[in-house]
Amino acid sequence: MNIILSEVETRVLGSLIEKDLTTPEYYPLSLNALVHACNQKSNRHPLMNLDEDAVRQALRSLNQKELAGPADNMDSRVSKFEHRLQEAFNFTRHELAILCELLLRGPQTPGELRSRADRMHAFEDLGIVQSTLQRLMKREPPLAKLLPRQQGTKEARYAHLLSGDMESWAPEPDSGAAVTRISADSERIARLEHEVAGIQKEFADLKQQLAAFQKQFE
Repeated sequence: MNIILSEVETRVLGSLIEKDLTTPEYYPLSLNALVHACNQKSNRHPLMNLDEDAVRQALRSLNQKELAGPADNMDSRVSKFEHRLQEAFNFTRHELAILCELLLRGPQTPGELRSRADRMHAFEDLGIVQSTLQRLMKREPPLAKLLPRQQGTKEARYAHLLSGDMESWAPEPDSGAAVTRISADSERIARLEHEVAGIQKEFADLKQQLAAFQKQFE
């Protein structure tokens, strides 16, 4: 099965999987709930602002690929939607949780995957995450790959292949690094302000001394 998902299809599919695993009582999802799930500010990279038409179009395409579609929901007059990855791939819950995180946030390290996927399935140790990634990589065709380690990063990251092969990636903004940079800038500005205040005081003292010296000759 050769599948190439668009960016919107990837977000829609990842959101359906996430809600299935984290809030099964509210799953399957209505179109409105799915739009909100796709546009969440948490656990998403990149952030999106999709409308109903974009999500509806992605659902039609995913339905053609037999990956998602209308749910068999006889108890509600509102149309609801579900993913069909279990039928397509017969995933374990480990595999489904890891793939979901890769779909929602892009390339990640095993450590990031373990902590972020914990809300969907608890991984007892890092070895289970790595073995799950290996199973995804050994599927036919492969569903994940190990990316080359980027310059300036300590660990290599894994990516899903449902959107095609990936040679490079743009890392998520590091909010912690941003805070550190802001803090460092603030400290540097405060230090400069302190130095300027000291220079101004010294200049004022010199002016007073000069004025007192001039008075001696009046």
